[in-house]
Order: sequence, then structure tokens, then C-alpha cells
Amino acid sequence: MKKNIAIIMGGYSSEYQISLKSGNVVYNTLKSSNYTPYRIHIFKDKWVFVDHEDQEFPVDKNDFSVLINNKKVTFDCVFNAIHGAPGEDGFMQAYFKLLDLPQTSCDMYQAALTFNKRDCLSVLKPYGILTAESYYLNLGDTIRENDIIKKVGLPCFVKANKAGSSFGISKVHKKEDLQTAIDVAFKEDDEIIIESFLDGTEVSVGVITYNGETKVLPITEIVSENDFFDYKAKYLGQSQEITPARLTAEQEEKVVTVARKVYEILKMKGYSRSEFIFKDGEPHLLEVNTVPGLTNASILPQQAAKAGISMLELFKSAIEEALKK
Repeated sequence: MKKNIAIIMGGYSSEYQISLKSGNVVYNTLKSSNYTPYRIHIFKDKWVFVDHEDQEFPVDKNDFSVLINNKKVTFDCVFNAIHGAPGEDGFMQAYFKLLDLPQTSCDMYQAALTFNKRDCLSVLKPYGILTAESYYLNLGDTIRENDIIKKVGLPCFVKANKAGSSFGISKVHKKEDLQTAIDVAFKEDDEIIIESFLDGTEVSVGVITYNGETKVLPITEIVSENDFFDYKAKYLGQSQEITPARLTAEQEEKVVTVARKVYEILKMKGYSRSEFIFKDGEPHLLEVNTVPGLTNASILPQQAAKAGISMLELFKSAIEEALKK
């Protein structure tokens, strides 16, 4: 019997369109496999199964089943392709845990923790993981511009604390631009993180569980044509992604060791993609993504391909790992 795989995609955040692309790549790849894939769109106003003719059938949230032509369909495993909320912040993970339904991403706590940049960095700091100097603000806090600049310097980055895909992020060069950047970030989230600018090589490191083992994929160097690796650079082709990255053997060894350490300290599962910037020869962690993009243009599949892992092998491994639990 072929196993039924629900591919969840969409989500509640600004990233839903990218998630739909990722989910469709997974769906089209698994169609020719020994699984039966189903596209499940998860939106605030509806959870639906979408068939190949784009007809929609509602999902029964009580047991995550679908009634298709009077036949109840249940799933053996869920493939999580939702970037941002509720797929990357722990909500879907908790829901599937309650239903005892295997899913391909990390567990609930790890998802919630890594989605909150400042909490994640705070947990990792005692383990010697280097990060940028940072300043935190909650919505409603008094904004003391001089204190912020004294701590993080200029230029600095102002980011939404719990948002992915570089939404709500600005690079600030002058004190008078700080308030505007803070307002932009607060549109995405009620918590923001302001970080010192690290001037160095930026790399993205994929770490996955593959055939039962933690595997660090070939590293990607990010060279943005813009002032930094923003949404346009990330998704509209305004950046160069060079895999493998142009690093010295020593730099590569350091970042591979740190990325693996982060994955293992946090007890991660499934896919992850960590972003680092080298400063004074040392990799500094920016963030950890637990549902990275899975389109043909996305970084993780590019890295897997360089490691000799096809899209189908990459997706199958994630499903088989989830089914082991």
C-alpha cells in the first residue's frame, strides 16, 4: 500500500506564496514516487485539500482527514512546507503531536524557539555560539535612540523578531532613519531585534537528518546585489548564491562545526538552514530556519544537489525519518 502524504502549504504570514511554491515542488516530485501526495492548503479562513483540478475539499480538523467523493482519506505522514506561521513557529507541530501524526519538521518546542530570534540566540550563547551585538524592543517600549546606537553602533539592522523571509527588516545608516525602520519592523511583529552590522562573508548552512544521521550540506555564500540579503535579494534574484562558498579550509571547518553543534544543542530534526556572517574569521549566527524554501531556486535543494542528493531523495528521507518516530 502506498502511504498517503499530506503536504501542508500556505500559512498565515507574508510568506504564504513562497510556501505554496515549495509545497507544489514537493507535490510534483512525490507524484512519481511510491507515496500518494495530497496538497493541503492551510489558511486562516480555510484548511482544504486541493485536487489536481484545483477543486477544494475541507479538512476535518478533529482528525486531519478529508472527505473526497464520500470517501474518508487519512494520512500516514505530514510533509511540512509552511514557511512562517503556523508551520515554522510550533503550532502545526503541536497540533500533529496531539493527533499522534508524524510530520517532517522539528518538534514544537524547537520550532517555537528558533522562530523567536532573540530567544534562540539567548539559549545558544552559553554554549559559546557567537552572535551580533543586539538590542531588543517590545511594542510600547520607550525608544532611546542614543542607547540603541551606543550598544549596536551604526550601521545596524532592525528586524521583526518573529518573521521570516526578510520581511520587516531594514539596514539603518543614520540615527534619523532609526524610527522609520522600527515602525516598519513593528508592522510585522510586536517584538523587534536591533543588531550590529557584521561586515563579512555571509553564508547559509543546511543541516538535515539524512538516513538517520546529522548531515551538513555544502555551504552557500550569499552575495547580495542590494545593501543586504533582503526579500528582493532572496526571492527576486537580486543576489548571487555561490555553492560551495568561497571559504578557506579553516573557515569552512569552523562554520560546519558550529552549524552541526547548533542543530544538536537544539535537538533539531528534519531540515534546517542557519545563516552566519564571518567577523574576524569567526562565524557569527544570525538565525535558524526550520522550514527552509524547497523550490528549485531555494538554497537547501541547491546544497543537496551539490551533495549528490536529488529532490526526491531529499523529500523521501524527511518522510522516512518522520515515520520512524
